[in-house]
Formats: sequence, C-alpha cells, structure tokens
Amino acid sequence: MTLKADLFFSFRSPYSYLAIGRYRAMAEEYDLDITLRTVMPIAIRDPDILFTGNPAAPRYIVMDCMRAGQFLGIPISWPRPDPVVQNLMTREISEQQPHIFRICRLGQAATRRGKGLEFAAEVAPLIWDGSVDGWNEGDHLAGAASRAGLDFAELEAEAVNDADQLDAEIAENQRALEAAGHWGVPTLVVDGEPFFGQDRVEMAQWRMEQKGLVKR
Repeated sequence: MTLKADLFFSFRSPYSYLAIGRYRAMAEEYDLDITLRTVMPIAIRDPDILFTGNPAAPRYIVMDCMRAGQFLGIPISWPRPDPVVQNLMTREISEQQPHIFRICRLGQAATRRGKGLEFAAEVAPLIWDGSVDGWNEGDHLAGAASRAGLDFAELEAEAVNDADQLDAEIAENQRALEAAGHWGVPTLVVDGEPFFGQDRVEMAQWRMEQKGLVKR
C-alpha cells in the first residue's frame, strides 16, 4: 500500500531547498506519495520568531546552511533576488513583497494538480544553487514548471485570478503544520509524526520503512 506524507515547505528556506531534492528522489524510488504543503516563510508569517531574538541567530543560520550544502554536496548560494525583500543588516522586512506571494501561490497551484513536490524540486535550485541571476525573470519558472509536467501559463493565471483562495490554502497549511506539532520547515509529517529539518530526511525514511515503505 502506498504510504502518504505531507511535506511542509518554504521557498525562502535554505533548509527546505537542501531537503526537497532528496524527498523527491525518495518518492520516485519508493512507493510513497508526498504532498507538498507550501507555507509562507517565517519572515512573513511571524518575523518575531526569527528576527528579534539573539542577533547571532541569522548569522548562524546562513553559516550553517552553507556548511550543510557543502557537506551534502548540494550547491547553495544566497538567492538573487531574495524571495523576501528584506534588509538583512537591519532585518527590516519591506511592505512590498513582489516575489514571495507569487512563488507561494504558484507552489500551491502546483499542489492542486498533484505536482507540488516536482514543482518545488525544480524551482528551489533556481532560487538557491547560485546558477541563476533573476530566477523570477525570463523563462526560468516556465522551464521549471515544464520539467515538473505543468503548464506555467495556467499556473500563473491561477495564481493571479485565484490569489485569495490560494492564500487561504497556504494559511491552512500553516495551521496543519502547527497541529502536527511544529512550526518550522522543512517538516515531513507521517501519520501525525513530524520530522523537522534537512537532517531528518534519513530518519523519516527509517520510520516509514517501519511502516512498510518499499521500493517501487
């Protein structure tokens, strides 16, 4: 029987990026259905958690995610542009956010079509691997959608025309994440059990194998 799991994911999270390709590979190799559940980054939904505490926290996160990428052999660089418009020196978050709402709505629209995991796995490297300047411009996102088996024009139109409902679904994803017992991303939830962090991918697989996970 196909095992099912939810992956709570943020397009602004470097740790989500470091996990998404590994979860996609797992879903391709094993009889596993992972539903991507996009959430807004903490900088948008609750900046007090991350940006008003110890000033060492943001510096550590940047250092650690770069180190984790090196350890895993996954290229990583701070995005150009950052999905969240923010002054990283002052931590001030702009009222104008042209990128994050768009990409989150596109991700949720992809999930509606059963292709959220594939879409995120194609888009996240555009944002995070350092190979692209202006991931939000040109045909970068259209190419990612095509590789995920999606029609980008259709996604983009839905992201514009059904923005309020998509935002409501994204907000519900956040409530579901909290109900599962966590608040951060990436978090994979299997039978109500959360596995938080890019360093819990192998442990999540171990647990699912206990529940009968088998190769396709």
